[in-house]
Amino acid sequence: MKGWIRLHPADHVVTALRPWAAGETLELEDGAKLVVREDVPRGHKILTRPVKKGGDVLKFGYPIGKATEDLTPGVWVHTHNLRTGLSGLLEYRYAPAPPAPPAEPLAQTTFRGYVRENGEAGIRNELWIINTVGCINKLCESLAREGGARYAGLVDGVYHFAHPYGCSQLGDDLRYTQRLLASLVHHPNAGGVLVVGLGCENNRIDAFREAIGGIDPRRVRFMNVQDEADEMERGLELLGELAGYAASFRRVDVPVSKLKIGLKCGGSDGFSGITANPLVGLAADRLVASGGTAILTEVPEMFGAETILMERAADERVFERIVSLINDFKQYFIRHGQVIYENPSPGNKDGGITTLEEKSLGCTQKGGSSPVVDVIPYGGRAVQPGLNLLEAPGNDQVSVTALAAAGAQLVLFTTGRGTPFGGPVPTVKISTNSELAERKKNWIDFDAGRLLRDRTMPELAGELWDLLLAVASGEKATRNERNGFREIAIFKDGVVL
Repeated sequence: MKGWIRLHPADHVVTALRPWAAGETLELEDGAKLVVREDVPRGHKILTRPVKKGGDVLKFGYPIGKATEDLTPGVWVHTHNLRTGLSGLLEYRYAPAPPAPPAEPLAQTTFRGYVRENGEAGIRNELWIINTVGCINKLCESLAREGGARYAGLVDGVYHFAHPYGCSQLGDDLRYTQRLLASLVHHPNAGGVLVVGLGCENNRIDAFREAIGGIDPRRVRFMNVQDEADEMERGLELLGELAGYAASFRRVDVPVSKLKIGLKCGGSDGFSGITANPLVGLAADRLVASGGTAILTEVPEMFGAETILMERAADERVFERIVSLINDFKQYFIRHGQVIYENPSPGNKDGGITTLEEKSLGCTQKGGSSPVVDVIPYGGRAVQPGLNLLEAPGNDQVSVTALAAAGAQLVLFTTGRGTPFGGPVPTVKISTNSELAERKKNWIDFDAGRLLRDRTMPELAGELWDLLLAVASGEKATRNERNGFREIAIFKDGVVL
């Protein structure tokens, strides 16, 4: 192994596949020798071509920032000598790129799932408890625990997702909460849903029912706990009725076109854009080629790479919606007095990511190369097969929750640093490097770091799809499911009374 990798012939930098010490010599593609001038951690960048102060540094074939001083080959390129090249709001022009060749469809055309009355397919047959307000989190937690024990065998489990909202919210802030929770009520992984309200909150059941819209009363039941003499007894009774209905569903062969997968990265590192994200992008392309749906979010982590997505808009209408998605989120930063382009977290930087451009160019690879067919508002649901963009921030818990609410039956979560959490749906953790997969076996479901060792991209893509279809068919549980780690987080943008 050379110990480094260059991602595009035009790049000024290579990525270190191992730590390099000052004074070591690496051999470039043309046989030229380069002395490393300072210690460079694994996953970080080594300059191979000179760059003048103020000049662009290229990685992935695109600028990832501006040099803050004259840079000499062999130096470590990071936050001490590279800054973002992004500033202010931009104007965009509709300039569609030639479509990429379509990906090869999946060889396996079905999975074993639960077909619901509305035609959607679930990959789990669970009961979900959705509370309208945070005051009753512990009550709903108790209902889920006792209901899970009482109705084991009828359903795959009874789950509650705690949140602190629903009371003292106004305007759009309240509507965001209602829309997000309403979309979770409709999720096909839930064979039955118990909506629990307190009775005095802003998001009281009558108002929330309007946000939910049409329901099947066999599948969705409501309980206002201030109206019940014994809310535990009544809640367990309602869960029993829902369990009886959900138990009528059986796994059957379902076309893979019914699958919707969410695409997310968190705790990224210098290998994210080299291994796991491109691998997930290929998986997304293959699902889209098979008639399925892929959903990409983390809008702030599109900044700097947004034009690549805009060039892939299916038509000018979709292009305009992508422009609004990007600009509206930038205005959100401005409205709160925050710097638009200050994004990579301390963990990202430790892992080798320096600027937002670099992070975004790696992040957007999860969306593959398929055309963008639709843009979904926060809390909305995906209705158009193909690659969709979803309005949500980069925060892991908020964006995974939004992906589930959009209808993703499972989420592909790439990570270079690792995280134990899971969303309300199976959350497949894909490590960008093998060291993480070996060290955190109780967190990681799939090791994409093998791309740098002994696997080709097509080989590993096949292995990943075998895993995803096994998860979708109920043959395999994800680590977050085994650990019992399921949670939601709701986007907050407003005052609290």
